[in-house]
Amino acid sequence: MAVFLVLGSVISLQFGAAFASQLFGQIGAPGATALRLGIAALMLAVVVRPKFRQETIVLGMTMAGMNGTFYLALDRIPLGVAVTIEFLGPLGLAAILSRRAKDFVWVGLALAGVLILGVREYTGAKLDLIGVALALLAAAFWACYVLAGRKLATEGLGTGGLAGASLIAAALTLPYGLSTAGTKLFDPKILLLGCLVALLASAIPYTLEIKALKTLQANTFGVALALEPAAAALAGAVLLGQHLSAVSLGAIALVIIAGAGAALQKAPKPRETPARQDADLVLPVPQ
Repeated sequence: MAVFLVLGSVISLQFGAAFASQLFGQIGAPGATALRLGIAALMLAVVVRPKFRQETIVLGMTMAGMNGTFYLALDRIPLGVAVTIEFLGPLGLAAILSRRAKDFVWVGLALAGVLILGVREYTGAKLDLIGVALALLAAAFWACYVLAGRKLATEGLGTGGLAGASLIAAALTLPYGLSTAGTKLFDPKILLLGCLVALLASAIPYTLEIKALKTLQANTFGVALALEPAAAALAGAVLLGQHLSAVSLGAIALVIIAGAGAALQKAPKPRETPARQDADLVLPVPQ
């Protein structure tokens, strides 16, 4: 079932992000991005033969932008806040693609939870504005990733296309990562942690998401990703020792209900022509 693929991706990705934060002090955010995407690309290339087409290039560019800006934001603002702000990307996409009144109910409920979670214990505190701006940019890239990923999945490129896109993303981020981290990227301890981050934050979640996007509507997928802030809060509590308040738990409950409601809601029976139906699911991919 597609919803369980998304759930597995969400949990794996956020625990991977928590581990990645431990790399920032040693190789910086650009170095961590390059290491994660580079090792993940090699992992996927070993398992499946990479495929290169226009769809893989677009997806690779969005992956590089999404991961690069998010890790730069994560170096400046807390994990829960960064993920909450970034989630505005797929949430906004879900609202744009929605065709039913019920979809807006789930979007509204998710938005309420996201906003509460975002300001839960940081009200009155000064957030780094550059970090916030970077998280918003990551949100835009995330929305583009959903569209590009579904385009790749529906074209039948599958994990081979994902492997090709990962290699492109790695090639785009590696020069900056090497220029900032240098030879530290090849330290055995850093490489070992990088392998763990690449597996949890890239190889596993992206593979699951590409499989889910093949059958799951883009707008439903976007709202189902409301579980991301909840998973980030859980990963922060378990791995980073972040405290969860009663307000945070209430906000997490809202996003879980919204995500589950949208993902489990049955789609209406198609009554339109195939061309019209496809247009409802996927926006045009940038050329």
